[in-house]
Amino acid sequence: MNAQSPMALAREQPFFAGLDPQDADQLAALAREVRFAKDEVIYREGEECQDFYLVVSGRVVLEITPPSGAFPFDTVEAGDEFGWTAVLGGHDRVLQARTLQDTRVLAFDAARLRALCESDRAFGYDLMRKLLASAVERLQAVRLEVMDLYWPVARRAGA
Repeated sequence: MNAQSPMALAREQPFFAGLDPQDADQLAALAREVRFAKDEVIYREGEECQDFYLVVSGRVVLEITPPSGAFPFDTVEAGDEFGWTAVLGGHDRVLQARTLQDTRVLAFDAARLRALCESDRAFGYDLMRKLLASAVERLQAVRLEVMDLYWPVARRAGA
C-alpha cells in the first residue's frame, strides 16, 4: 500500500477547498496524521487545547460531560473539522471528543497554527473565516435539533 504523506492527505480535505494554493500549502505543511481506536477519548472537556483536527476517516462524537454522564452534542466524520478552540489559544476544551469507530485524523499543532496566523494576517483572516463559517453551520444544525426536540412541547403549551 502506498501511504500518502500528511501534507498530500491534507490537500485532499474539503476544508482546504477555496483556500489560496499558497495558504493551503502553508496549512498542509503543519499536518500530522494520527490514528485513534474505537471509543478512545481524543481530549476531555476542560483540558488545555493543543491541536486542531480534520477527520480523514471514522467518526467522532463531541460530548458535554456533566457528572451525570456524557451527553452527545454533535458527531463529526470524514471531511469535518473539530477542536476550534485550540486555534484561538488561551482556552480550554468546552467539549469532549471521543471516537465512535477507528478514526484517522490530521492534527495541526495549535501554537504553530496561531504563529502562522500572526505572521501572515491574510492567511489568518481566511482561516478564521473558514472556522467561523463552520462553527455557524454546526450551531445551526444543533439549533434545529433542539427545536425538533422541544417544539412539540412548546406547541402543546400554546406557543
